[in-house]
Amino acid sequence: MAIRRKATSVWEGSGKEGTGHLTTQSTVLNQTQYSFNTRFADGIGTNPEELVAAAHAGCFNMKLSFVLGGEGFTPEKLETKCTITLDDGAVTLSQLDLTATIPGISQEKFDACVADAEKNCPISKLLNCEIKVDATLA
Repeated sequence: MAIRRKATSVWEGSGKEGTGHLTTQSTVLNQTQYSFNTRFADGIGTNPEELVAAAHAGCFNMKLSFVLGGEGFTPEKLETKCTITLDDGAVTLSQLDLTATIPGISQEKFDACVADAEKNCPISKLLNCEIKVDATLA
């Protein structure tokens, strides 16, 4: 079963002085502003790398939850922070920092489940960069 999700970007002007906005199918983003300053400085609005970071953290957590469920574990909490590194015009690293509370799981089983989710979440498969996970079992 194929799932399709849509988003629209509108950009007006030059790369440095122009501005744009993003709208997602769900309208969670609804003409959300982005610009040179939101991408390369500290302007107010979003940027593609921030959105990729959110997508990777969210996708990884969901995949890990499914992997854990397949092994008979239900996580109390999975908190993943993702940092996307943009270097010389390319995404070079997606760093996932996970803190997990999972009752009854061994460190070995936890590590195996994390490795599975890291490798197999759809956003990990999409990214053409190094992916690192630092995982802590609380």
